[in-house]
Amino acid sequence: MKNIYTLIIATVFLISCGEKKEVSVAEIIATNDIVKIKAKKAELEAHQQGLTAQLSQLSEKLDALDTHKKTPLVSTFLAKEEVFVHYLELQGSVQTKQNVLVYPEMPGILELVYVKEGQSVKKGEVLATINDGGLSQKLTQLETQTALAKTIFERQKRLWSQKIGSEIQYLQSKANYETQANAIEQLKKQLKKAVVSAPFDGVIDAVFKEEGTVVAPGRAAEIFRIVNLSNMYISTDVPERYIASIKKNKKVRVNFPILGESVHSTIRQVGSFINPNNRSFKIEVPVANKSGNIKPNLTARLHVNDYTNHKAILIPQSIISENAKGEQFIYVVKNKKANKEAVAQRVIIKTGKTQGDVIEVLANLPVGTEIIQEGARSVNNGQTLRVIINKTH
Repeated sequence: MKNIYTLIIATVFLISCGEKKEVSVAEIIATNDIVKIKAKKAELEAHQQGLTAQLSQLSEKLDALDTHKKTPLVSTFLAKEEVFVHYLELQGSVQTKQNVLVYPEMPGILELVYVKEGQSVKKGEVLATINDGGLSQKLTQLETQTALAKTIFERQKRLWSQKIGSEIQYLQSKANYETQANAIEQLKKQLKKAVVSAPFDGVIDAVFKEEGTVVAPGRAAEIFRIVNLSNMYISTDVPERYIASIKKNKKVRVNFPILGESVHSTIRQVGSFINPNNRSFKIEVPVANKSGNIKPNLTARLHVNDYTNHKAILIPQSIISENAKGEQFIYVVKNKKANKEAVAQRVIIKTGKTQGDVIEVLANLPVGTEIIQEGARSVNNGQTLRVIINKTH
């Protein structure tokens, strides 16, 4: 029994020694004892070195066991020929050549206005009349005088044909009649100016003067604004670098962002003058306005088909990199095995126009080439890789 008690006491002593409480870093720092702090630091550094060595051994073993760990996984697509339609995007505004202000041609009081804003009118339709100031009465009197002058002239003409009377009488009656007739024509032309007519088919956009207003020819004397909304076009400036590709009859898609509408048209006119201020030339694109929603000065976006390639090879712009020489390159796969392992090969390419997220490849990329897409920026030339997806681009 004595031996048992001795064994128990020895065991408790050993356990108490093994459970010696470890002093924390905070407690060591709180002692302000430089010797203890240095000792604790050395202890931790030694422990860290031991852990680093163990982690290194584990990594080496994992690398040996996992043969695919360092093989990058990529997706690819095959280069193929497809139709590439490039559009030059421009912004312009809607205009109409039939958007005019109607002015009076003679002074007077605006007697009657026959139209109102928003009303459709035909060419030649009377819009308003101006008080002629007695010209119509004068015309009536002049017509009576002219009728008399005509009668006298005809009688003198018959008498002179019979050699009765003098030649001077005949000539005077003739001159008097012709003068009266010319005066009537001039007065009729003057009276026509008292009638304000529509110069073309259109819509009365604004009425500036009310009945009873005194009007006269001159600036700020407009009576109406008339607009033809069926004969609309878009005018815009095109940078001079596109002068070789922007031609008459080129197809154009016109989008009106505010209306949420698009129409198709063609270029009807290409300017022959380069503006020296912005190095651009003008184009005109007619637009149909069947709904009547398109208004002058409305903003429009033009998509002009300036280039088409029916056998283009297109790739995403995101897979292209550039070397120190400024050359563009992509990665393709070579020596692809049955297990999908292959080798990445760098290929220098020459590119053309872009449209959205794709770019046209002009050289060094034959049809059927398997191009790396996802993972293209994480591989190196000659590196072994594994193709996990081969998709249609």
